[in-house]
Order: sequence, then structure tokens, then C-alpha cells
Amino acid sequence: MKAAFYTRTGAAREVLQLGDLPEPEPGPGEVKVRLHWSGVNPTDVKSRADLRGRGMPFPSVTPHSDGAGVIEAVGSGVPVERLGRRVWVWNAAWGRPDGTAAECTVLPTAQAVELPDGVPKEAGACFGIPALTALHAVRGYGGVAGQRVLVAGGAGAVGHYAVQFARLLGARQLIASVSSAHKAQVALAAGAHATINYRDEPLAARVAELTGGEGLDRVIEVDVAANGLLDAEMLKPGGCAVVYGSGNAGFEFPFFPLIVKNLSWHFFIVYALSVADRAAAEAALRGMLDDGLLQHPIARRVDLHDIVAAHEAVESGQLVGNLVVRLPAAQDR
Repeated sequence: MKAAFYTRTGAAREVLQLGDLPEPEPGPGEVKVRLHWSGVNPTDVKSRADLRGRGMPFPSVTPHSDGAGVIEAVGSGVPVERLGRRVWVWNAAWGRPDGTAAECTVLPTAQAVELPDGVPKEAGACFGIPALTALHAVRGYGGVAGQRVLVAGGAGAVGHYAVQFARLLGARQLIASVSSAHKAQVALAAGAHATINYRDEPLAARVAELTGGEGLDRVIEVDVAANGLLDAEMLKPGGCAVVYGSGNAGFEFPFFPLIVKNLSWHFFIVYALSVADRAAAEAALRGMLDDGLLQHPIARRVDLHDIVAAHEAVESGQLVGNLVVRLPAAQDR
């Protein structure tokens, strides 16, 4: 099968290869998915570049955890009724060498989730990390119903979904921070009540103005190292920050400003959601998909032979939405 892979970490142009790999077959409890689309996320390019300094986890890695396609074979113990089902997949490359930048992948049946007929497969390739991260950040820790919420980076891959979910799940006031006029338009179209361009406006002062001085109940934070102290300032007493990312490995908070306001901080990584939390998120997502309530922010579609350019585009941080890689099965439709 055609696949992208690397056998050492480093810059995309130096280590990513295209070639033929043996086609896998499902074992007990597994399904084989003929992939149509592969989603590229920041964690995929960070792993390939080894930004955390962990080295190669396997002799060879086919990257990307997210994807979508059709189940074409099942292992023992998996109902044959799953054959031919459209699915989106998660954690394909989490603790595994065989991600979705390939014509097919094999993984446990629970990691191939049914994709409703009306949802494009390229959208399904954005669910495992961007959509589920956003949904858990919004639904978890008591939810956002009746709350004043700030989504940091409200036009980004996760932020755009978070804005939609927060609006659908009852946020009373929904503010998105953005870095350009175009991103403000994207966030407003997704359901934000207001946007703040943090490059041009004092964020905390504008939040105070927009909330009538009350402050925020919740911040959904993409970079706690950069914004944590500002979040503490903007949160009202008893508020919380839900954190799914950081631009730096470490950060410091002053103790007294946090404790005097009774603030709480929740950190999570979508790869390690509990079985219960993931099931709840998948069910909530399915309901919204069935009702046709969601926009799917896809910034760029590229073919597998452009895998290097795909990684470089995600690394640039300039995309407004997700990048997905088209695999041969999608071209043959």
C-alpha cells in the first residue's frame, strides 16, 4: 500500500518518505479501514519533529492519528455488519506505529466510529482530535450552560469547533479571541457573540467591558503558558480554565491571585480521555451531526504526494481550519 512514513525524526523535508508498505490485516477485535482522508494535526508534526525530545517510538512511523474511510475487513469477534460502514478513526498513531497517512490502517474496532451518511469523509478526518478536544473542553467539568465563555483562538481547528459547541450547549455569552479581521468573521459565523483581536485590543479590558465587569465563568485555553496569567485576571471568582495546550513545556502561576478567587484549572489531552468521557463526547457529536448543526472548518486539501507541504503548512500556524490529506480511495470514488 502507498504510505508516508519516517524512520528518524527531524524536518519534514528531511525525514518524510513516500513508499510501499505491507498492507495490514485485522486481528481479533480489529477492523481494517480503507482510508479516504487523513487529518494532519499540530501534534502529528511535533511528533515527527521530536519537539519533546523523546526520540523514535518505533523503528518506522506512519503519522497522523485522525482519518476517515470505509471498513473493508474485520477480525474475529467483530460483527460482520461493520463491513462497508463509513467511519472516522481516532488515536491511530497514538502509541502505535501505523497512523492514517496510508491507504489503509488496522485498529481496534472501537476506534472506528460510524460516520453518518450526510457527513463528508474529509470532515470525519477532523473529529478525533479537533472536534473531540473542543467538545470535551465545552461539555466537561460541569459544562457551559448559562455561562460566560471565552474561547482562545476561536478560529483555529479546535477553537472553531469549540465556539460551535459552546453556542449549541447553552453558553450565555460567547467571546472568541482572534488575531485578524478574517478570523473574527470566521468565529462570528461559527456562533460567537463577540470577538476580540488580541493583537490590537487589550484582552482583559475588553472582556471586562463585554461582561459588564462580571468576568468569565470559563476560558477554553489553547496556550496556557502564554495566556494563563491573563486567564486568571479575566475569570470571575469561582471560574475555571479548561486547558488543552501549551506553547512551552513549563509555566508558573502566582499562588495568591488564584486562590483568593477560588479559581480552578482543568488540564486534559484528548488522546487519554476516559472510556466514559470519550463515549459521551462521541454520542454528543453524533447527535449534532445527525441534526446537521455543524460547520467543518477545512482550510486545505492536499494529496498524499504533497505530505511534506502538508506538514509545513500545519507547522506554519497560518491555516484557518484543518488540513486533510486525500488518499487514493477518495480519488477513485
